Amino acid sequence: MSSSLTPSAAIASGQTCVGLELGSSRIKTMLIGLDHTVLASGVADWENQLVGGLWTYSLEQVWTGIAAAWENLQRDVQQRHGQPLTTTGQLGISAMMHGYLAFDAAGQLLTPFRTWRNTNTSRAAAELSATFGVNIPLRWSVAHLYQAVLDQEEHVPEIAYLCTLAGYVHWQLTGQKVLGIDDASGMFPVVGTPPGFNSELMERFDQLPAVLPLPWTLPKIMPQVLVAGQAAGQLNAQGAAKLDPTGQLKPGAGCCPPEGDAGTGMVATGTVGLGSGNVSVGTSIFAMVVTDQTPPEPLPEIDMVATPDGLPVAMVHCNNGASELGDWAALLTQFAEYLGAATTPDQVFATLLQAALDGQADAGGYLAYNYLAGEPITGTTVGWPLVARRSGQPANLADFARAQVYGVYATLRLGMDLLAGQGIKPDNLLAHGGLFKTPVVAQRFLAAALNVPVTVGQAAGDGGAWGMAVLAAYQLATGGNQPLPDYLSQQVFQTADFTTLEPDPTDVAGFESHLAHYRAGLAMERAIGQIASD
Repeated sequence: MSSSLTPSAAIASGQTCVGLELGSSRIKTMLIGLDHTVLASGVADWENQLVGGLWTYSLEQVWTGIAAAWENLQRDVQQRHGQPLTTTGQLGISAMMHGYLAFDAAGQLLTPFRTWRNTNTSRAAAELSATFGVNIPLRWSVAHLYQAVLDQEEHVPEIAYLCTLAGYVHWQLTGQKVLGIDDASGMFPVVGTPPGFNSELMERFDQLPAVLPLPWTLPKIMPQVLVAGQAAGQLNAQGAAKLDPTGQLKPGAGCCPPEGDAGTGMVATGTVGLGSGNVSVGTSIFAMVVTDQTPPEPLPEIDMVATPDGLPVAMVHCNNGASELGDWAALLTQFAEYLGAATTPDQVFATLLQAALDGQADAGGYLAYNYLAGEPITGTTVGWPLVARRSGQPANLADFARAQVYGVYATLRLGMDLLAGQGIKPDNLLAHGGLFKTPVVAQRFLAAALNVPVTVGQAAGDGGAWGMAVLAAYQLATGGNQPLPDYLSQQVFQTADFTTLEPDPTDVAGFESHLAHYRAGLAMERAIGQIASD
């Protein structure tokens, strides 16, 4: 859809769409025109806390963070276009997938939000995987729910509604207990025809001995599943006040189904058609390949999820992404401050990436494990970031930096090898996330790590908030009457600027050598994690 209106006129008349995404470290709002161009954005930082051994965000953090991001969006609109943001045509909410938000009949949170990062659900995930005959990852909502059942937590009988973070925010803004099918596929296995949760497996869950005595059944406490293009309510007065406590924002915007960050990443890269694939790099890192192939056997390292319009997706998800690299950038920024040098974390981050280009192809004897949290793919239950250097190897920034970037990708590569062993291997991957705002470096090393061409688009750094805004525009423009892949290829990416890098043979050989040492060093990572938890 295109518009002849000026940006200012489009904003004033509400011919715009907003995507709001709650990521692991940032909450981002993005305003786009009906031609999908970015008109303004707003960001607020937030951090999870480790409380009682579990990773969480408080609901107060959710709303103060959303309000701060919206305030910054309004400020950007005012500065760029000289007017307030009082309305929008369509709104979409996205957030990190999985996790556990359980509410009672009065809508009160029963236990602190448990995020995808928690790995305390191993018994539940294993039992459910055996019961269902499909892989149930540790972070899925049903694994958290069943673990709470097995642990006989007091709140379990009181559960009246279970949802993800995006589903919760959407509910509070609209009153609708609904969820997009991609986000839903991280709660419980879904089917595509008709789209929704797998009812047969829900019945199996409800018949489990530990579940049978409970006063609820799974279908009664789960959200309604919707697909891209379907209407999902309207922003009500209470919701408008939550987004914008200043009262400038009017209620009434239409809302599309809330989605997970995996789904918005697929949309942001245009990879929703069969055979397409993408890699998202943030606090976590994951690869998504849209496929009509069912793996011959369920593997704990491979999730089967869905595109926002319901196609099956094979997903390799790693709990640990670029956060440790960001922490090193923050440390070096502090060092620069001690020297009296004027710099910013973003400048230091970009400098680290550029330095990595000068490192040896195998990272010169450095190993870097970015495990801030446990990592199921490598059987690591406790996060403990670690750097090791071969004795006698001179210390240098370039090799250190390259090892840190390799460390972001190494666990993903191990999972992608398993996926290839199941007969699923993409010919090309589109990459997105803040890491790719620095040209070439992260893209080049990802191509080497996975030995596949990697494409980056001009919106790679905009990520999920832009993808969510595009889903909102899709619902507004088509109501789901045009296939999502066609809409993206014909309306969104037809003239987009993409850059593809082929794997460099020297980098590939260097990464393979590095990965062999990385595999061997995992025993060291597991051991120090065990010592730290004793």
